[in-house]
Amino acid sequence: MGKSADGAIWLNEDRMSGYEFWQWWRNVDDADVGKFLKMFTELPVDECDRLGALGGSEINEAKVRLANEVTSLCRGADAAAAAEATAREVFEKGGVGDDLPTVRFHIDELGADGVSAAQMFVKSGLVKSGKEAKRLIAEGGAKVNDEAVTSPGQMFTANDLEHPLKLSAGKKRHALVQLAE
Repeated sequence: MGKSADGAIWLNEDRMSGYEFWQWWRNVDDADVGKFLKMFTELPVDECDRLGALGGSEINEAKVRLANEVTSLCRGADAAAAAEATAREVFEKGGVGDDLPTVRFHIDELGADGVSAAQMFVKSGLVKSGKEAKRLIAEGGAKVNDEAVTSPGQMFTANDLEHPLKLSAGKKRHALVQLAE
């Protein structure tokens, strides 16, 4: 399913949250929807064919159906419903949702000046390195609470992290960051 661990789909929730699992299926290539419905769901073949043949914006509903069906089988119907609700909140309403991956910083992890934007993106797992974070920021793809981050050195203090901050890396990858209790 993937050429590396980065592209892998994990059944174990310790490796991939329910939201990330659902989102992986939601983002499959349009051409793979029908095939994946046949391979990974219990839907009748004619229904898989019908959904796989959809085009335009209708294919997105087929992808949601795929994500819900597979997530329900592997993680349960509640996990599928929560992931879909979070995706709708984040993508349609620009909100946060309850099921986004969350990273918590302990107060002792924050320096005297706080934590930099680049460090938050790395710790959240949205990027692998500081270099990648700097590139994402320079290209305008990094946002905190839907506001563009303009400097990798932008600092966030304990006060900023008292309430969850939504990090966005591009349009499809999101995480929450907050201060640990």
